Amino acid sequence: MNNKVVTFGEIMLRLSTQGYGRFSQATQFDVNYGGGEANVAVSLANFGVPVEFVSRLPKNDIGDASAMALRKYSVGTNHVAWGGERLGIYFLETGAVARASKVIYDRAFSSISTIEIGMIDWDKVFEGVTWFHWTGITPAISESAAKVCSEAISVANKKGITVSTDLNFRKNLWKYGKKALEVMPKLVEGCDVILGNEEDAEMVFGIKPEGVDVTKGHVEAAAYESVCRQLVKRFPRAKKVIVTLRGSINANHNTWSGVLWNGTTLYQAPEYNITHIVDRVGGGDSFMGGLIYGLITYTGNDQKALNFAVAASCLKHTIPGDFNLVTVDEVEKLMGGDASGRVSR
Repeated sequence: MNNKVVTFGEIMLRLSTQGYGRFSQATQFDVNYGGGEANVAVSLANFGVPVEFVSRLPKNDIGDASAMALRKYSVGTNHVAWGGERLGIYFLETGAVARASKVIYDRAFSSISTIEIGMIDWDKVFEGVTWFHWTGITPAISESAAKVCSEAISVANKKGITVSTDLNFRKNLWKYGKKALEVMPKLVEGCDVILGNEEDAEMVFGIKPEGVDVTKGHVEAAAYESVCRQLVKRFPRAKKVIVTLRGSINANHNTWSGVLWNGTTLYQAPEYNITHIVDRVGGGDSFMGGLIYGLITYTGNDQKALNFAVAASCLKHTIPGDFNLVTVDEVEKLMGGDASGRVSR
């Protein structure tokens, strides 16, 4: 596959309580690595897409280990800017039934938060690249990270590279004196593909559907056409707007689907009933990875691209850790209607 993708963001050390244990019960943690753009990169690499992850990592054993975790899955780290003090950490307590999962961040002064314009040679990074992806997490980390993100988008736009974003609003990250509404619009203006969940557009831009309650266990897809239309009107460069639709019945049981608006047609994906969630962290990132793969592989078939993204992310809910470690064949099998889980021999 000739389409090469670059993602830019933060990878973190993930420390999870074992099973469904609470933080107060933990005597040890399971160790993984993950983060929005890194998770997208791993998905794409598993689907056979050449991909590079760009970030700033500390030059110590933990920074090295995070890069090794990516290279294990064939994600390139050739353009990482090494330096800074530390790798960010997040702690995860997995919820069950009526008890929600909980995340605690420990990422202040992480290496990427001190990244500066000029540390990354974007002209070199984008050589032979057709797609660039970032998320709303990166400009939330620090003002300097937001500026580097803007720098990357500007260079990508000049080179005619497709730019995608996952709005990924995280209210607990915007702590450096600016709100998402002050920073995000300028960045999103440079994007060709915009992804959000059922709440991101409201939290970032005040755009919301009427009469939708995600806590009721079902999200009406058609209600989000107005959200997509409003986003395209505000950001006319965008050729496609996609919304993931998660209905939360409880912490272990969600419905999962999505819609895609291409300016003329609203496509709706099948809805999956995920009854026994293993790990939902990274679900949106696995959707984005599947979407990018679908859009560059099933050219001109937005319905199939959307269906691939939803099926890929449905499977992610069965896998511990941030990364979606599934193959194209497995995703297409689920797209074809085989959800039996029978042993493959």
